[in-house]
Amino acid sequence: MLKEITINKTIIRNRVVVAPMTTWAANNDLTVSDQEVEYYSVRSKDAGMVITGCTFFQENGQGFENQFFSGSDDYIPSLKKLAESIKKSGAKAILQIFHAGRMAMNSSWEKVSASAINPTHNSVGNNEKISETREMSLQEIDDFIQGFKDATRRAIEAGFNGIEIHGANTYLIQQFYSGDSNRRSDQWGGSRENRIKLPLAIVDAANQAKESSGKVDFIIGYRFSPEEIEPLGITLDDTLYLVNKLCNEKVDYLHISLGNYKQTSLRDREDKRVVGKIILEAIDGRKPLIGSGKIISKHDVEDALNGIGYDLIAIGHGFVTDPDWVSKVSEDLSVDTILDSQTYREKKIPDNLLKMIKTMPGWFDVK
Repeated sequence: MLKEITINKTIIRNRVVVAPMTTWAANNDLTVSDQEVEYYSVRSKDAGMVITGCTFFQENGQGFENQFFSGSDDYIPSLKKLAESIKKSGAKAILQIFHAGRMAMNSSWEKVSASAINPTHNSVGNNEKISETREMSLQEIDDFIQGFKDATRRAIEAGFNGIEIHGANTYLIQQFYSGDSNRRSDQWGGSRENRIKLPLAIVDAANQAKESSGKVDFIIGYRFSPEEIEPLGITLDDTLYLVNKLCNEKVDYLHISLGNYKQTSLRDREDKRVVGKIILEAIDGRKPLIGSGKIISKHDVEDALNGIGYDLIAIGHGFVTDPDWVSKVSEDLSVDTILDSQTYREKKIPDNLLKMIKTMPGWFDVK
C-alpha cells in the first residue's frame, strides 16, 4: 500500500488514492469554498494521489448543487486554491472533469445527451422530477470537445498534476458510448466504432491542451463504469473494447468505478469472475488500473492490491469518515466508520456534504 508508483514520469508516494466524491461544498458563485479546501487538505496529508469531485465547464453540464466550476479563466484562482490545498503535504492533485448530460440538474438549461432519451433515474442527491432530454447538435458536440480542452488547460494553469476524464457513472461521455442512451444515426452513434469516437475525441482534446502547455509529466486518467443493466447498455465486452482502445491512446491510468472492488457481473449473475480481474487481464500491464469499492480494512487493501491485482486503490467512504485512514490502516489500527455529529467539524466535513449524508439514509452510518 505504501509502495510508490510512477505514473507518466510522476512519482506517486503510495498506492492510496482519495476517490472522487461530490461534496456539494462550493460557494454560491461556484468557486471553491474554504470548507472544501479544508476537506481536501486534511485528507491529502498521507494519500498518494487525490482525485477531486467532478468539476463542470458548461452551464448545462452541472450535476449537483454547489459544484465548483471550471468553464472560465476567471475561475483559475479558485482551482489553484484547491490544487495547492492538496499538494502542500505531498499528494498529487488530479482534477476530475465531466458533463452530466441527461443527468444534469433541473434548471433553466435544457438537458442534452447523445440522443433524446430520458434517464430512468436522477443523479445522487437530485430528487427533482426528470425533465426532457434533447439530442446534442453537431456544433454542440464540437463545443463540448473544445470546452473540455479549455478546462484541461485551466487545470494545468491552476497547478494540478493531472486531470481525470469522467467517463463513468452514467454521465455524458458514458452516455455517448452506451448503446442504450446513444441511438444517433450520424458519425457519433450507431455502431460501437462510432459510439466510442466521443470518448476518444475527449482524450485527444485533453492531450492537445497538455502538449500546448509543454507539461510533459501532466497526468491524464480515464474513469469508466464496466457495465450498464439496461438491455442495450454497456456490456463487459463493450468495456474490454473501450479499455483496449484506451491502452493504445495517450492515457496514463485507468480507473474502474465499482460498488465493490471484487464485484462480479451485474448483467450476468451466472458469471462469477471478478470484473476487475477481467479488466486487468485485458490491460495486461499496459496501463495502471485504480480499483475501488468497499475497501475498508487492511485485509481489503491487501486483497485488492495483491489478490485482485489493482495497481492503486481509491478510497471514498473511508476518507470521509476518517481523514487519518492511511496511517491507521498501515499501522493496523481501527478506522472510524461512523460519522458522529459531535466530531464532523474536526474532520472538516463541509456543512452541505453532512446535510446530504443525513438526507440519504444508508449512504453512511451516522450517529
